[in-house]
Amino acid sequence: MNNFMKDQSMQSEILKTLPGDDVRQIMWRYADRYDLQMLVQSTRSVARGLVARLVANGARSSHEWNEKKAQLLQAFDEAGITAAFMDPEYGGYIQGPKNLVLALIAFELSWVDAGAATCSMAGNLALEPIHERGTPEQKAYYMSKAVPKQDGKPPLRGAFALTEPIPYVGVETSTLSGRVSIAKWNEGEEPILKVEKRGRFITNMGFANFVTAAVDSNDPRIKGSCIVIIEENDPGTFYRGTPAKKLVHQLSSTRDPIFNVEVPASRIVGGYKIKDGVIVPNYNHSEIIEAVFKRTRVTVGLMTAAKLLSAVEPIIRYHRQRFRGSHTSQPGTPKYELGLQQKQDALHRLVDIWATGEAAASLGFATARLFDELDPLERAKIQHFEKNNIVGPRAQAKAMANITKTALEFLQLSQQPPETRDQQKYDALKADPLVQFAILDAQANVLCPATKLWNTGHGANMMREAVSLMGGYGITEDCPGFLGFKWIDSQLEATYEGPEAVQRRQLSLTMTNELFLALFQTWIKEMREIASREPNTGACPLATAMQLWLWTVKYIENAKDAYGQPLFQSNRQGVLFPLADALCWLLASRAQILDCIELKEKGNQNPALAEALPGLVKFFSSLAFVQAAAAAGEVGKICAELVFGYKPHQTWADTDVCPTKVSVEIDTLESLLPQGCQLAISSKTRKPGEPPPKSGPCTNFPDLDSFIALRLRLDHCLSNSRLAKEFAASAIAKVSIPEALDYPAM
Repeated sequence: MNNFMKDQSMQSEILKTLPGDDVRQIMWRYADRYDLQMLVQSTRSVARGLVARLVANGARSSHEWNEKKAQLLQAFDEAGITAAFMDPEYGGYIQGPKNLVLALIAFELSWVDAGAATCSMAGNLALEPIHERGTPEQKAYYMSKAVPKQDGKPPLRGAFALTEPIPYVGVETSTLSGRVSIAKWNEGEEPILKVEKRGRFITNMGFANFVTAAVDSNDPRIKGSCIVIIEENDPGTFYRGTPAKKLVHQLSSTRDPIFNVEVPASRIVGGYKIKDGVIVPNYNHSEIIEAVFKRTRVTVGLMTAAKLLSAVEPIIRYHRQRFRGSHTSQPGTPKYELGLQQKQDALHRLVDIWATGEAAASLGFATARLFDELDPLERAKIQHFEKNNIVGPRAQAKAMANITKTALEFLQLSQQPPETRDQQKYDALKADPLVQFAILDAQANVLCPATKLWNTGHGANMMREAVSLMGGYGITEDCPGFLGFKWIDSQLEATYEGPEAVQRRQLSLTMTNELFLALFQTWIKEMREIASREPNTGACPLATAMQLWLWTVKYIENAKDAYGQPLFQSNRQGVLFPLADALCWLLASRAQILDCIELKEKGNQNPALAEALPGLVKFFSSLAFVQAAAAAGEVGKICAELVFGYKPHQTWADTDVCPTKVSVEIDTLESLLPQGCQLAISSKTRKPGEPPPKSGPCTNFPDLDSFIALRLRLDHCLSNSRLAKEFAASAIAKVSIPEALDYPAM
């Protein structure tokens, strides 16, 4: 009997209740972090308490920042959310990198309202340039001042002013109209800078005390661009601007400010040097933005993931109660107990939403954890470069090229059996922080934009599906779970910190890095090994889809179109961008499968999960299989279009095509399948030797036989996938849910 059919007969092991913290702590790898568990609980109390009440009472109906919304800031302070970003040396309470910390905060707040999450995260975004590239003095001052104090005095709150008025807003971050010049520079004294900046869509401006603003030089005595810290009491104009008339994220303050102030040169983030009478910032604004957005894009992706998973319970409740109250629906009958869940369509569509949410969360949290591993290694790399005087982009790129070669060697050794490899060399490379940095950095450069692109882009599409499953209720203000608000909020998240085109562009540059492709090959092997042990996770079709994508990349790198033009070039976004999209599907599915394996292997360590664990593992595995099948379908479609789509269609005029032979073959096919071949006209009405009425014969490309075989193999690997969906649907129909949501409706 098929494994999934067996599972359906084991009613005692079907999902009993919706997964709780015990499950999530294992899957998202913080079961051993009591500090994070407590932070999640305190953040949740704010989200499902104050935030939910604000939304239910209509706080989203106003663009203005007001006293009601300002309650959020005090609640964040009291819950420990504000201080969570700070290091203990500056008054924080969580040691080490904070990527997973911020990811969990954003997830919990967005479960109820993403505007509240943005309000919290934007303050950290203002501090990120200082945290990542600030001088020791800048870090000590601003990070410590941003921590809530016991004396009741409010902490410093910041805003990050990057984007500017149209036409620049949301287009690119390399073009700046904000300007910095020298106001006065007396001999022997620190220069005083004049900063002019008109911001657009700047979050937290309703209450920010300081701003980190990106500006370009407007003075020959200042070289290039930089980021400058502006304070509200600086001489000049600190105008908070008019509120942006958003349709979304109304619990965050967004305005279009104007700055025209004078600040000391010590406010240049990262400091500066003076060369030949010219101020040279140690970091230009692009270098700082790269370091900042490299991390903060992940939290935005998780904001959309939280929306999808938060939609599951309201949808189940709505479907089951759909017909209650009608005289034709009596307690105890299927119509009363199941409602719309009597039908497969409602269940199967919910399975797709749930599977997408799980994959998005898995990808986002995996990427956040990756950055936590990367951060100390990146600092070690920076220290190595400084110690060895490796300065400037060219010198650093050359140094990294040598490190990459060594990292590739390490990957080769890691794939060899321990008994045959050079263990001493392997251990040395494993302990080398520069080698490990190169490997993690190659992953991060892909996973970060992939998380942002797939979670917010595809996630927004699936939120529309979630709203549609609520019927007309979904687009009302009192929709349970605020699903209508979440749907429209997700549209903004897809444009935060660079819209889809920006993420696809970055992926097109990083996904073909030789170190990443070498890693990708090890991931294919990893999925094959998992498929042999856990075939019901979808690892088999995923591994084949990954292989198909890799084959397509290598083919595209050397292929030309029908006009002899190379396919693999930066301006052919119609080629590279779809490849980037396909990769995102694969990465999300892989992360989801790895989380399933983690739950199975570590779940027994929690006694509270002992009874429910088999059902949980089977359910999450079936969701992973559903998502892997969806990923395989997307990848197969995209790769086939790219491989065949730029080939010229053969015509009857081609020298190697014999119309008579093709005509005979088609007539033979018609004799076996009457009227089954629409490409031919019966020989009774077609003259001898006349080709069928089409532009040419069915194409045949012998050089693509390996692709065709791999694509066929992928189709075969989809066996069991629909049975997995039916099992998941059956489990959802039986799962027990609370009587009401744990946060209020309108």
